Amino acid sequence: MPGKKNKKTKKSKGIRIGIWLLVLTSLLFSAFVYVMFLRPATKFKGEQVIIFVPKSKATKQYVRDQIKNQVQTVSYNTFLGLAEWSGYWKKIKSGRYVIEKNSSIFTVFRKLYGGRQDPVSITINKFRTNNDVAKYVAQKLEFTETEMKRFINNSDSLNSLGLTKETFMTVIIPNTYEIYWDSSPRDFMERMLKESNKFWNDSRIDKAKQLELSKEEVITIASIVEEETNDNTEKPLIASVYVNRLKKEMPLGADPTIKFALGNFMLKRITLAHIRGSSSSPYNTYSRKGLPPGPICTPSIASIDAVLKGEATSYLYFCAKADFSGSHSFASTAEEHFANARKYRKALDSLGIH
Repeated sequence: MPGKKNKKTKKSKGIRIGIWLLVLTSLLFSAFVYVMFLRPATKFKGEQVIIFVPKSKATKQYVRDQIKNQVQTVSYNTFLGLAEWSGYWKKIKSGRYVIEKNSSIFTVFRKLYGGRQDPVSITINKFRTNNDVAKYVAQKLEFTETEMKRFINNSDSLNSLGLTKETFMTVIIPNTYEIYWDSSPRDFMERMLKESNKFWNDSRIDKAKQLELSKEEVITIASIVEEETNDNTEKPLIASVYVNRLKKEMPLGADPTIKFALGNFMLKRITLAHIRGSSSSPYNTYSRKGLPPGPICTPSIASIDAVLKGEATSYLYFCAKADFSGSHSFASTAEEHFANARKYRKALDSLGIH
């Protein structure tokens, strides 16, 4: 039956052609999807790209310019299409977006559309003044140094957080934090408060109560200890001197507070002239009893815990050793201390340090 064979052959051939057309269409569609959505989008192959969208510039034109500068033309056009289709231009989210190497434009779009920004790593070390904190943080986040200083110097802003200009640094616990780039000064401070509350666990709070000290007072003492030594093994002993002096209602007589009062942190030797010159300052712990109104730096966790350790000693004095090793000689009586101090002064004189 030749006719039936021809029909079967034609039908079979038609099926094969149909399959090939389907495969070809699928391949073409896959290639289209890859080119338009999935292939690496950035111009700078192999490099990480960061797209910043400030709150003040979260506009269609600004975002378009940022994307155009960073991605291939085809990918840029795809982004525009996705943005129009999704209504993204009406709900642009500010932030810092890290685009990893070989990311597709669809990945880029999803990050920006969802506001999936990448946090900034901020490492808080020792800062001596509120302005030092403001300057450092402003280099990392969107707000300016001026904006941060304005927040710090605004009593209403700080009071609403239970702080003052003097106690501002009591909640800045040195550590590394992940913070969103478009955070405001208030956002930053609320985060620091949250971290401070987390730091002050039940154990630390109980230790402070045993010493009859508030959290702020512990931080203030720790800041003086921090400025006195880098030797963590000596910190509990130095802390004990200041706690003992507080209990006896003696002036703390802490040299670092004189440097803070004068705003001169390079002083190597505190003289009577320096003490007299800062006598009106509430941070002068020679002329005034009790603690200064706030910390003189952001103390390390080691210094804070050194205070909380509550080292039991009879020491009321300490003095740097004459060998300039960085260690200290501790004393329970004024006579012992004066003997130690004479040795140290003699060593300073021999080097011409005034």
